Amino acid sequence: MHEYQIVEGNETVYRDGTIKLHGPEGFAGMRKAGRLAAEILDACAELVKPGVTTGAIDAAIRSMILDAGAVPATMGYRGYAHSSCISINHVICHGIPGDKVLKDGDILNIDVTPLVDGWHGDSSRMFYAGEPPLKARRLVEVTYECLMLGIAAARPGARLGDIGAAIEAHAAKHRYSVVHEFCGHGLGRLFHDAPEVIHAAKAGTGPELKPGMFFTIEPMINLGKPWAKVLSDGWTAVTRDKSLSAQFEHSIGITEDGCEIFTKSPMGRDCPPYL
Repeated sequence: MHEYQIVEGNETVYRDGTIKLHGPEGFAGMRKAGRLAAEILDACAELVKPGVTTGAIDAAIRSMILDAGAVPATMGYRGYAHSSCISINHVICHGIPGDKVLKDGDILNIDVTPLVDGWHGDSSRMFYAGEPPLKARRLVEVTYECLMLGIAAARPGARLGDIGAAIEAHAAKHRYSVVHEFCGHGLGRLFHDAPEVIHAAKAGTGPELKPGMFFTIEPMINLGKPWAKVLSDGWTAVTRDKSLSAQFEHSIGITEDGCEIFTKSPMGRDCPPYL
């Protein structure tokens, strides 16, 4: 079954399982959308502090997206009612903003996807509320390293599995585990498209990477076991053993000689501490 989405004018883009190859127009669109996502996450560094609610952060994110003339792609997506996902401590992903108050020492992931002129800029980063313990900071640092090693493996002629192999090897080196239940994904004019980007994979497997492919890499790394479960709200995914989890996400495009990161921070705030 095709997943249809009207993006602009009379043009319809659909998900049919094929991996799309994009040209200069696509790269230009993704640069603009990715830049806005990165700027919003840059601004979140001033918002995250003990005593602030996740709902207040989400409201600020919504205002930033709308003020930029964009739309929060998550609002209304499969019934989701917020402009971001905010996942604290043992929440792996898809945490729902609300009345939860941040405490000193919390670590949290903020995930945003502004829709800009029909293109999706999808990115997430970790943040610290106050001063987290050393084990939490180290988990965050290694998770960012996993993301960047995965990105380094994304180049034309490589295989999709090379990305997951690089991520899993680095996580295992530090005795962390990689969540298997969630993966990266193709994107562009569709929010979620082919291919699925597995973060624990065998090198040399999967589709060959070709110039024009767009997708996210978004490893979720646990301090404990890799197992996840989704709560009764249908969204919030947590670690089964209540161990800490961290995640970073970039949207990238494969180029002729490597890849381009669309969502890199203009302020150099790609990994905390930011201020």
